[in-house]
This record gives sequence, C-alpha cells and structure tokens, in this order.
Amino acid sequence: MPTKRTRIAFFDVDETLITLKSMFSFLAFVLDAPDDYRRAAGRLRDLAVAGAPREETNRMYYRHYSGRIEADVAASGRRWFERELATGTLFHTEVTGELEAHRAEGTEVALVSGSFAACLAPIAAHLGVDHTLCTVPEVVDGRYTGRVLSTVIGEGKAAAARSLMTRQGASPEDCVAYGDHASDLPLLLTVGDVRTVGDDPVLREHAALRGWTRLPGAAVPEPITEGS
Repeated sequence: MPTKRTRIAFFDVDETLITLKSMFSFLAFVLDAPDDYRRAAGRLRDLAVAGAPREETNRMYYRHYSGRIEADVAASGRRWFERELATGTLFHTEVTGELEAHRAEGTEVALVSGSFAACLAPIAAHLGVDHTLCTVPEVVDGRYTGRVLSTVIGEGKAAAARSLMTRQGASPEDCVAYGDHASDLPLLLTVGDVRTVGDDPVLREHAALRGWTRLPGAAVPEPITEGS
C-alpha cells in the first residue's frame, strides 16, 4: 500500500484568515492609550509611505515592545484574542472553512505571518493549526529587547515555507497556499496550488495568468484609529 504523501496548507493571517491587521490591533490593545497608538501607527505608516521595505517597518514595529515581559505580552495576546473573537467578525469564514476542509483531509496546516507568537498562538490553538511560521523578536532574561531575530515577510515567508516542507517531507506541488497581498507572492509561488483572497491587483493579474483560484476578500472592519 503506497505511503500517503504529506501535504501542507499555508495560510497568510492578516486579512486572509482573519479580517483585521493583527499587529496593529494588538499594539493598540497593549498600549491602551489612543494617543500613544496614533503616534506609533503614524511612524510606521510614514515609513511605508516613504517606500521603506515591509521588512524594515516590521522590525520597527517590534521596538514598541522593548522592555516588556514576554509572559505578560503573551497573556495580553490571549485577552486580545478573546475580545476579538467575541465580536463574531474576527475570522474570514470562507477561508476558515477551507482550513477546516484541509484538516479533515489530513492536510497539515501552517500559519505564515509577519506577526508574532503573542497574538498568533491563540489563533493557532483555536483553529487547531499544526505549525506557526512567524517573526521572532529577541528576548533576553524574559523581556523583549526591541530587536528581531528573524522576520517572516515577503521572501521570508517563502523561505520559512520551503524549510517546513523540507522538514516534513512535503513536495511543493502537493501543497497549497493562501494570501491576500502582493507581499505574499513569494509564498504563493513556492507551492503547486494557490488560492488568492480579495482583489489585490498584483495577485489578480497572476491569478488570471496562472489559473489560480480566487476567493472573495473578507469584510474588513474599520481601522482602529486614523493611521492604523
């Protein structure tokens, strides 16, 4: 009897699997001060508008956790998740339906995100996810330093996915990936089955040329504040 081949379904998180930008929503929750959040989000927005690579803005984001106790931030992540889950609008139901179908078929599921474990771990636990590939902030003596050890953005997503496929013995052509933004393209191009979410023009063009499956975008909630 032939051995069953390992298949992995890779899911981008923000505005693909969930309807909001987890990093900004969680930062607002942690700072718990609208003015502080507006300043922090504004600096990140200005970097993006100036054309800074997403990897750079990702690293800048984690400076806001410098000095915070890792365990306290993880506890905040669980409280943040419970608050968002209670709204009934956190998850993109069509995409989570696909995730559940993959799990039912015995496919391994991996989250792939520039966010970090503090807010991804509760999502992964709730959905029964097998792997979480995410940005890893540096922790020394139990506190975040504000520096980042590795980012999972753009090509970083593709590298993390390829590494996991190698470790699990999965062939790329047997795997599937979901993403909503042009920055997810490196990830999507690593697998044989691609499902794009929403109307990003770059992904829409690739989907038309390559015959990728397209799924509707989520109904994204209003931003937390201006600049988010």
